[in-house]
Amino acid sequence: MNRQKAEKRGRGAETFACWYLRLKGWRILARRARVAGGEVDIVARRGRTLAFVEVKARGTSEAAEFALDRYRLRRVAVAAERLAPRFMNAGDDVRIDALYIVPGKLPRHLPDVWQG
Repeated sequence: MNRQKAEKRGRGAETFACWYLRLKGWRILARRARVAGGEVDIVARRGRTLAFVEVKARGTSEAAEFALDRYRLRRVAVAAERLAPRFMNAGDDVRIDALYIVPGKLPRHLPDVWQG
């Protein structure tokens, strides 16, 4: 898949992920939030929980899980740490989530995938 098609597919998956999260009671605060060192696909809030969500769209569940390796997750964690002051309120629980988008399946939302 060329870069342009991959970009379009990624944006579509992120839009789908936003709708899914909204239906689950999340408020979307930002999409593709960028800072030096990385970016976070979605910043979302539900109550006192602030989540930095990495979206992976692949052809299979296994490929989606494989796409979020330690290296990529570390980049998301760095970006989330730098973005947190922008979105965080006192007393918030902050976490990094993953949301896998696979054709023909419901999105799979994994809370708190970063364990330092």
